[in-house]
Amino acid sequence: MERDLPGMRFAVGGKHLKTTACRGRNGFADQMVTVEQMIPLTGKNRSKERIAAAEAVAGFEDFRRQQLDVISKTKASYFRLANIYLLLDLNDQEEAALSQTLDASKAKFEVGTQSQADYLTADVERQKIIEARRDLEQKLSDEQTKLKVLMNRDPFSPLGRLVLSVALPPDLSTERLRRLTLANRPEVRQAQSMVIGASAKVELAKREWIPDPSVSLQAQHYNAGRQAISELNAGVSIGLPWFNRKKYRAGEGEAQSDLLGAQQSLEGAQTEAIGMLRDQLQKIETMHHHIELYRDQLLPRARQTVSSYQADYETDRATLIQVLTSENNLRELETMYNQDVTDYRVAFAELESMIGTDLNRRDQSSHSSKPGGK
Repeated sequence: MERDLPGMRFAVGGKHLKTTACRGRNGFADQMVTVEQMIPLTGKNRSKERIAAAEAVAGFEDFRRQQLDVISKTKASYFRLANIYLLLDLNDQEEAALSQTLDASKAKFEVGTQSQADYLTADVERQKIIEARRDLEQKLSDEQTKLKVLMNRDPFSPLGRLVLSVALPPDLSTERLRRLTLANRPEVRQAQSMVIGASAKVELAKREWIPDPSVSLQAQHYNAGRQAISELNAGVSIGLPWFNRKKYRAGEGEAQSDLLGAQQSLEGAQTEAIGMLRDQLQKIETMHHHIELYRDQLLPRARQTVSSYQADYETDRATLIQVLTSENNLRELETMYNQDVTDYRVAFAELESMIGTDLNRRDQSSHSSKPGGK
């Protein structure tokens, strides 16, 4: 840790003497051992500790951003894959409905109440549904591979059918999300750590004017002496930074500039985060409006229209074109509804990635939320 004492210096040396007047045992060499330790009285080590901790947090937030992005992509792939399964189910239902219409058209053609063109038209529509299924199966395979890669699984390994909860993600409180964004978004947390680190650098630059003392201890052994330690010396030394005033003034000014830049970056990151939050919430609100419109109004009416035309067709009060048109309209509405539900879930996953937290965790906020749509 940076707050620990600086490393102790240890030195071993010898003094070589060789003169014509002294050639005895005492005249060859002396040995000495020196130990020196700096005492961090000025608190520079604590400033360095805060700088190192801030850099570590910034690095961790980079990793967390990558992790959140992968989770968001995985969720989005999961939702799209589940939507394809739903579209395949709708395709089966549409093919079954068209088969019934085709059988009714064939029966009418056989008794002469309907032309062959109507029967062929119904058969063409049925073939379109079958061909659309082939396209959906290709999309299913592609999305399965994408999801397996994101989950770090073998692309050839089996993957069962995905199951989604009926309830949509909870309603969103703007104030709660603003608070969570500023507290959890990696880019904001990283900018905050850079401000902390820059502040510590300013403190360190100011403390560079104050020298830390060093304590030294030196032991010497004379060859001619009988004692293990012939001489013991102790001393205290300090640096003299005051003679390089220009250097330390420049360092302090540079640290102040870095701090100002870090503070501006933090303000920019916070403003950008709130702007992204506003846009994402607007996107989610638009998707939610579409879902409610399809679910509560358009789809019920379209299903009722199809049922009405099918009943009228059996009694020759409606044409085949009217039946097929109503069924195509229902198919398009159901496809658009499921796509909007998927886009809503994907947008919610992107919102969680942008904010940097799981919004479904109850311990995130004291506010409770009710589920959205059915």
